[in-house]
Amino acid sequence: MMTHAIIFAPIGQASRAEQIVTRLANAIMTGLLQANEQLPNEAELAKMLGVSHITVREALNTLRAKELIYTHRGRNGGSFVCDSIESRAHHYHPLSLLSSDYLLDLGEMHCAVLAHSARLAAKRMTDDELAKLSSLVNDFQQAESSELRAQADMRCLLSLSASSQSARLATSELSLQTEWASFVALLYNDDAIHQHSFQTYRELLGTLSQQNGDAAAKSISGLIMRLTEQLVDYKLNINSSTLGSMS
Repeated sequence: MMTHAIIFAPIGQASRAEQIVTRLANAIMTGLLQANEQLPNEAELAKMLGVSHITVREALNTLRAKELIYTHRGRNGGSFVCDSIESRAHHYHPLSLLSSDYLLDLGEMHCAVLAHSARLAAKRMTDDELAKLSSLVNDFQQAESSELRAQADMRCLLSLSASSQSARLATSELSLQTEWASFVALLYNDDAIHQHSFQTYRELLGTLSQQNGDAAAKSISGLIMRLTEQLVDYKLNINSSTLGSMS
């Protein structure tokens, strides 16, 4: 699945074990990796993430210590997502570990990449690329679960950035989705947010078909910043709930 491809995309250079822990913990707490789902084995993870076996083992040990995964030994063994993480949800919830400023900065960076992608796509995308994006938007509308909605959303955004004909913009978008996909899945449990995003995509398609780069950039920027603000609100609600449970 697209979501899993993003989760297990290669890791950067700095603090590799910590990056793996953060990425997998985010995916577990948001439900993208489901209860009792088996993770790839250490060799597969090392290959997918582009790190050493030792780094993978260190990350998995940390996830076990946090009681987010468990391990079975033997022929059918491996590492699995714990099936009872609700009691740790607030403590390890990915948004609770991030500041509002960080989320806003992530949203602004995402806006910059996608707005420029939209401007270029309006000039450069072919009829086939526009038809493909339209088909992906329809898939997004029909998706029923939060994971499928997030997956379809990421495909739409990647298609838009690819239609810019800029490899750097497309690579930047894929990198941003490593964080964005896990977060936006939280919002797409809300049918109203999903429907509003779909309507924005329909507007975007109209601006692209008219080759109106400025309108296309405004449309996609509005979508991303609205989702960013909703993520900040979501985070504040998590923090309020945590404080309430401690009082």
